[in-house]
Amino acid sequence: MFILNKGMTSGKPQKEPFANSFVIQFLNDEDAETVYWLAYSLWKSKFWHQSLCGSVIPFLLIYDFKKGFSTKADEITHEHELHKKQVQALRLLEQKEEEFHQNINLINEMRRVILSRYCSK
Repeated sequence: MFILNKGMTSGKPQKEPFANSFVIQFLNDEDAETVYWLAYSLWKSKFWHQSLCGSVIPFLLIYDFKKGFSTKADEITHEHELHKKQVQALRLLEQKEEEFHQNINLINEMRRVILSRYCSK
């Protein structure tokens, strides 16, 4: 897993590599999935904004990331069942959001086709 460490989206988790990111490795997929959703939740709630440094391009120090992430991971282990339910809800929301974006793209494509008929005459 990769965690973006530069810019206002610092802390964003990604399963594919990208520049300016920390790398987190796991022994199994279950741990990777649990940590991904924890990182995703922290990123979406702008948890890392309080730790950003830099005046032009903000960045997240690995020390601050480890400290903050470790604290939150410990909290999750105590409430693991609640975390699993929340992850299930987040997955459903991500799926619905993706469907919504696909529908918006289809609507825009249909609009473009209809409007192109006016220009072709």
